[in-house]
Amino acid sequence: MANPVSVSKFEVKSHSEPDEVRKPERTLVEVVRLEGFTLGRFSFEPGWRWSDCVKPVVKTESCQASHVGYVVAGRLTVQMSDGTQKSLKVGDAYTIPPGHDAWVEGKERFVGIEVMSAEQYARPA
Repeated sequence: MANPVSVSKFEVKSHSEPDEVRKPERTLVEVVRLEGFTLGRFSFEPGWRWSDCVKPVVKTESCQASHVGYVVAGRLTVQMSDGTQKSLKVGDAYTIPPGHDAWVEGKERFVGIEVMSAEQYARPA
């Protein structure tokens, strides 16, 4: 069965030298663009909360990004607008639909690799 998505260019890029960086309060978004794909490394410091740190930048009531990613470090709790809440930990892969708040749990920085929302996440309104 053929793969419906394919690439034609062999590329290697590092998040240590990202194509774009965004730095809202306690937030670091490092964006790497490859042919047809954008990947983000999201780093949130202890005390980070979307509604405190990113909401003032994007000016929406809740996070409206769709997320698909993988947790590299730390813990993040996500609460959907309907009250549903889950915690993400190292080694977890996740999908999060629009309409949520989130916050870092504990004293360790949260680091996630995002494969869906990096192009628009934490971009000023």
